[in-house]
Parts: sequence; C-alpha cells; structure tokens
Amino acid sequence: MQKVLTVFGTRPEAIKIAPVISALNSTFDVRICVTGQHKQMLDQVLKVFDIVPDYSLDIMMDNQGLNKTSARILVEMEKVLTLVQPDIVLVQGDTTTALSVALASFYKEIKVGHIEAGLRTHDFSSPFPEELNRQLISRIASLHFAPTVIAQNNLIKEGIPSNIIHVTGNTVIDSLQMAVGKASLVEFPEEVCRVAPFLRETVQKKPTIILVTGHRREHFGQKFENICKAIKEIANQNRGVAVIYPVHLNPNVQEPVNRILSNINNVCLLPPLDYLSFVKLLELSKLVLTDSGGIQEEAPSLGKPVLVMRKNTERPEGIKAGTARVVGTTVSEISSTVKKLLKNKDLYESMSSSQNPYGDGLASKRIKEILETVIV
Repeated sequence: MQKVLTVFGTRPEAIKIAPVISALNSTFDVRICVTGQHKQMLDQVLKVFDIVPDYSLDIMMDNQGLNKTSARILVEMEKVLTLVQPDIVLVQGDTTTALSVALASFYKEIKVGHIEAGLRTHDFSSPFPEELNRQLISRIASLHFAPTVIAQNNLIKEGIPSNIIHVTGNTVIDSLQMAVGKASLVEFPEEVCRVAPFLRETVQKKPTIILVTGHRREHFGQKFENICKAIKEIANQNRGVAVIYPVHLNPNVQEPVNRILSNINNVCLLPPLDYLSFVKLLELSKLVLTDSGGIQEEAPSLGKPVLVMRKNTERPEGIKAGTARVVGTTVSEISSTVKKLLKNKDLYESMSSSQNPYGDGLASKRIKEILETVIV
C-alpha cells in the first residue's frame, strides 16, 4: 500500500482533514502527524473523530511567535519524513503548520497535496499570515484540491497547470454532516450551562441567539476593540437576544473581550467549545458574527446567515450566493447590519435560504479517488 502522511496542527485543520483520513484508510497506508500548534483545542477534535496520531511533534512553547513555530516544525518534520518516507504528504488550508510542512516536504523531494487550495484575498495583510501561507503552498504543491471553481480559477491565473488542479468541494461540509447527528445527542458541558442556562435541554423557551467567533491576528488592537464594542452595542440594543461568544484562548483576544463584554447580562462568554457542542450551538443560533474562515462555509449548510467582520474574504462564493456579507470592523457597520437582519424578515430569509456553495459532503471521497489515480 502507498503511504500517505497527513499533517495538521490546529483545530480547523483537524476538522477539515478528519473525513479525508477516514476516506483514505481503506486504500492507503495512512500515517497521521500532529504538530500541536493548537494542542488543547486540537485534542477535542481528535476525540470526536476517533483519530489517533502516529507522531506528535509538540512544538509549542509559551509566547512562541511565528518564526520559532515555523523553525521548530521544519526541524521536527525532517525527522518524521525521514522515518516514514511517504509517497505524498497532505496538508490542509493556510496555517503555519501547513506551510512549514509543505516546505519541509519540498526539501525532502516528497510530493505535497494541498487540500482547500486556491483561496485568495490577494492582500497579504488580511488574513495575516494565512494569505501568504497559502500562496506559497501553491508554489510547492504537486496536487491542488480546490473547493470551488473560483478557487480553481485563482490557481490557473497564477500559472498552476490545470491538470493538477481538482475541484472537490470543501471537506468541512463532509465533517459537518458527520457531526450533526452526533451533536444532537450531546448535552452542553456544565461550565457552558452555568454561563448560558437557557441552553439546558430542559429549558423550552430559548432567546434568539447570535453566535460570535473572533480571533484573527490582524485584528489585535483597535480593530478587535471595535468588534467588542459592536457586540456590546448589539447586546444593549437587543435585550431579548443572547449573544454567545466562545472565546479563543489567545491573551490578545481574552483581554479585550473580558474587559468590554464581561458585565453585560445578555452576553455569554464561554470557554472554547468542543466541536460537537459548537455544531449544536450553531444549529440553535439565528445568525453568526465571525472573523474566521471555516464557519463561513459551515453556517450556510444549517441555514444561518454569516456576517464577516473583516475587510475582505477569501471565500467570495458565500457573498455571491447571498449566504454571507462582509461588514468590516467598524462598530456602526457591524451593529447596523445585525439590526437589519433581526428586523427585516425578507432579508433574513434570503440569506438563510440561499444554497451553500461550498460542497455536498463528498469532497473526501473525490480526494480519495483522485489520489488512487495518481499514486496507486
């Protein structure tokens, strides 16, 4: 059997690569390596999808920046690649892990397959450093698994040969479909119910829920302050609404969130949620405020409008389909758009009923079939 080495380090990567690992297991000798870039949050996902890594690099140290993270991955990956001698290495998305692993594989003259290839903002400052990461991975990869035709066209415009680009859909939809059934059976953790008691299954009447996620590095500072102030304004102007925010562990997120939002009765600040609890919460929500990427793809599958708190998005398919809107990072724009969605039933219905442009749940199967023709 041909060896496929899958490497990932963050929770979003794990969620998106989990169904690929499951699909490949019947045909390939699949080895799994985790870098530990988001160790605590990563372990939750591994448990949900019953993934047991073969290799764990444990590269993170306190207050470690991008340079040290990249360097430690490069050094440790050389050892794993020498030991495994894979026929191909699969990386996902645009993280520091994905770029560093791709580069380490290139130095060992090992093929790289890039899952979720071709996303672009063409702005290296947003998202930072992800936009540069994914463009560099595209120069290294031998196979490009593009989630959409727009992503495929981005790669072709950059000179990537069309015969090594394959449109597969996004694997996050595969994961979401796998998780929805499981999520309906789980109860929210006790620490979550203490903060948001209306989430208990015994409580019949729940308030309108706005789900918030926010953690982008390029927003640290004033932009993140603005996001928090917008959430405060939304909560104060809509007392019948519950704003639920699972807060990222990064101190640059924790400090402004707790300072600005901790004493507002209808703002519920939660610890990071396990994946099934997050999916369950997403199902209960009316709309989503986010500066992240993956939820722009997940929410439309559950009929949830997405307001993107960024100046641009590498996922224009959602904007075009009407499932998402870019609202920037100003207090007025975020707050006023939420108000419109809550008050205007026609606008809400048009966004919530739009078809998800990111996939049909068969992306992992397509990736497996492509790899079978390439390396078996």
